[in-house]
Amino acid sequence: MKILVVGSGGREHALAWAIAKSPRIQTVYVAPGNGGTALDERLQNIAITDPVALADFVEQEHVALTVVGPEGPLAAGIVNVFRARGLKIFGPTREAAQLESSKDFAKAFMQRHAIPTAEYQTFSDVAAAHDYIALKGAPIVIKADGLAAGKGVVVAMTLEEAHTAVDMMLSDNKLGDAGARVVIEEFLAGEEASFIVMVDGKNILPLATSQDHKRLQDHDQGPNTGGMGAYAPAPLLDAEGLEEVRRIVLEPTLKALRQRGIDYRGVIYAGLMITADGPQVIEFNCRFGDPECQTLMPLLGPELGAVLQACALGRLDLAPQLSIAERCSACVVAAAEGYPEAPRKGDAIRIDLAPSPNHQLFHAGTRRDSSGELLTAGGRVLAVVAQGDDFDAAFAGAYNGLNQLDYAGITYRRDIGHQVRSGG
Repeated sequence: MKILVVGSGGREHALAWAIAKSPRIQTVYVAPGNGGTALDERLQNIAITDPVALADFVEQEHVALTVVGPEGPLAAGIVNVFRARGLKIFGPTREAAQLESSKDFAKAFMQRHAIPTAEYQTFSDVAAAHDYIALKGAPIVIKADGLAAGKGVVVAMTLEEAHTAVDMMLSDNKLGDAGARVVIEEFLAGEEASFIVMVDGKNILPLATSQDHKRLQDHDQGPNTGGMGAYAPAPLLDAEGLEEVRRIVLEPTLKALRQRGIDYRGVIYAGLMITADGPQVIEFNCRFGDPECQTLMPLLGPELGAVLQACALGRLDLAPQLSIAERCSACVVAAAEGYPEAPRKGDAIRIDLAPSPNHQLFHAGTRRDSSGELLTAGGRVLAVVAQGDDFDAAFAGAYNGLNQLDYAGITYRRDIGHQVRSGG
């Protein structure tokens, strides 16, 4: 069986790597892939990004399933293109992907269907947004309505930060169309957790919980990023907590989507804040998180490809049982100097790390030049992932691996997983 993974980041490298573990898989194509996927003999990069051209390729090569990694192609309607041609694809349609591509749509959806989330208002008028901030006070959260590659959220601890964020998005247009409207919502105090499930329109298949670290610097300082590291499973949600999230968040969401005539097949990622009043939804994503995906994939068994295919067919009930290892998994991201605002690119990368059963290296912002040298090519460059019987062992492995990488300006946090490591 041939499978296509769409995307070029660390998430897509991890997905392709995990899918290729099955002996049933003949080839995993990655479009367009990166410098790391180009090295794996089980993977094959293809230099195609246009949805129609990808659909043509799938038909010509008799690809059994396409798996969409990033949010951009989902929001652009790649699933609509493939479904219209009868091609099997894992991911939600453009209409369903609005749960992620529009913060305003998601907040209105949650409010309408009594899904717990923070109080909010949406603004396109600068003066009105400033007035609302003055009324509500700080801390407060400012979000770009559209997709902003993980850079569209400002958790403002002061009024000055909040007003500056509004000006940056609405007045200065620093985020383009993504920031043409802003959602301003109440600040929720608590611990963050991510709960990722696969859904086939009717059935829900939970994966391990995880916790991401968004801020660039240690002690959760600095700007928000796409994610500087993660770990799984997240002990913050026990079996009772997971069942509560399923009951008050996931099942109502899937039911409401069906009521709107949306056959949602793919991932629902609930970004949660566990507050004193219970779990609240910070945001929905419509794909595997990044770097949560890199953290989770090594825990999943070789049945993953078959499960993804069953999900795309709307028949998770017929899928083989997906094995999930009862181990701890840790991921630390190495980013480029200047990330997230202006990452420098083109620096040579040295890698002395040899992958092993308990150690993985997933590429994100990398490319190979004409001579084959590996260079930095994006904000988040590499993700080192390790598994252990406890979190201390997993993080020791991840940081040991990180010490075996080098490039000019390498940037990473030294406290990923402080919540679960001995001594914090």
